[in-house]
Amino acid sequence: MTKFSTEDKLSAVRRYLNGNESFAVISSSIGTAKSEVIKWVQHYQHHGVEAFMKSYTGYSVQFKLDVLKYMNEQGTSIRETAARFNIPTHSSLIQWKKQVEWQGIDALKPKKKGRPSMQKKNQNAKKDQLPGNGSLEALQAENERLRMENAYLKKLNALVQSKEKSPSKTKSKSSTN
Repeated sequence: MTKFSTEDKLSAVRRYLNGNESFAVISSSIGTAKSEVIKWVQHYQHHGVEAFMKSYTGYSVQFKLDVLKYMNEQGTSIRETAARFNIPTHSSLIQWKKQVEWQGIDALKPKKKGRPSMQKKNQNAKKDQLPGNGSLEALQAENERLRMENAYLKKLNALVQSKEKSPSKTKSKSSTN
């Protein structure tokens, strides 16, 4: 999809409003869909030049409900309502309407985007797991850790001793061959 500058959009709107060219002629000359030019004209008629100023904003739940209520009460189309409230894409209204129908008003609440941080979860888990110094749980945890360390060292010692004994056996076998 080609992106159009504010000047391109204004030029297309002015060409239509002069009355000399149709939506189809303008859209084919600039290489976009006719519906796109119609949307630009509607936005311009309701908001003027400000309709084309980029504004990336999140909408509150109340605003979304007000827009949907207006659309239902006035009987305006989704595209007309989007133009009236300067919402860049009419598909946002379609999405809001479906969310309310399927999941209720709570579905309109903004949701956090992106992947949650792993570091915060690990820090919280460690804080929950670590008991205070000198408490019974802390002493029991330290005792268990020391037991595991002891067991590990015993196994390591046994492994080292068995390796010390085994090379002499393997040397004698290899020397007799």
